[in-house]
Amino acid sequence: MDNSGKEKEAIQLMAEADKKVKASGSFLGGMFGGNHKVEDACEMYARAANMFKMAKNWSAAGNAFCQAARLHMQLQNKLDSATSFVDAGNAYKKADPQEAINCLNQAIDIYTDMGRFTIAAKHHITIAEVYESELVDIEKAIAHYEQAADYYKGEESNSSANKCLLKVGHYSAQLEQYQKAIEIYEQVATSTMDNPLLKYNAKEYFFKASLCHFIVDELNAKLAIEKYEEMFPAFSDSRELKLLKKLLEAHEEQNSEAFTEAVKEFDSVSRLDQWLTTMLLRIKKTIQGDAGDLK
Repeated sequence: MDNSGKEKEAIQLMAEADKKVKASGSFLGGMFGGNHKVEDACEMYARAANMFKMAKNWSAAGNAFCQAARLHMQLQNKLDSATSFVDAGNAYKKADPQEAINCLNQAIDIYTDMGRFTIAAKHHITIAEVYESELVDIEKAIAHYEQAADYYKGEESNSSANKCLLKVGHYSAQLEQYQKAIEIYEQVATSTMDNPLLKYNAKEYFFKASLCHFIVDELNAKLAIEKYEEMFPAFSDSRELKLLKKLLEAHEEQNSEAFTEAVKEFDSVSRLDQWLTTMLLRIKKTIQGDAGDLK
């Protein structure tokens, strides 16, 4: 379907909206229904934005939504302004990730000012995802996941907070910030192990914390594992713990073949993801004379 006509129509609407905004700012315009003109312009910008979206002109759509957002703010329609900034952010995501982040940050400022922290947290996650996948700035992604987690915790949404914290733990370990990762995995494991629906996941988080300990120091890992078994007896029977004990033994003996064999055996039942593979390789590299792979 040809939507080029929509783009022309949208450009005309933008021009009409611009005229209304200028007229509302003049002396006579201000006296004779200035606000009414601004409201009309808001509606025109939003309609133009949707036409640009149909024509897949995402930057123009983002710009039009931004114009509407600023006018809503001028009219003190805070909620409408925030919604328009979010719409702008979603359009810009397809064309200009940095501009998308700028718009979403403006929406977040409005939501936090209104005390809508759960919605603000949701948009911090969106920004974190843009940093993860589009701009590949993991430090900034971590900062936004942390902020989202803080807002969720403040609103007692602990499950949503934990999801964000797990992202922070995941990336902190990748960036070799192991102590930070350990604290997060321990915190989330402790908060889930008493929940009948989530306790199955606690062993995974204790496992990840153990691996982070192991990379830093073998003795630390042993002590941590003993502590986790006491805290969460179900961890004692897990395949993850059996693997950890085999790895510790192989590491003590500086036996890279036994290490690889234990990993292969585990992987044949539970496939290792990229994160686990990376951490296990980092541990294996501390065995003297190791070739640095898991084959």
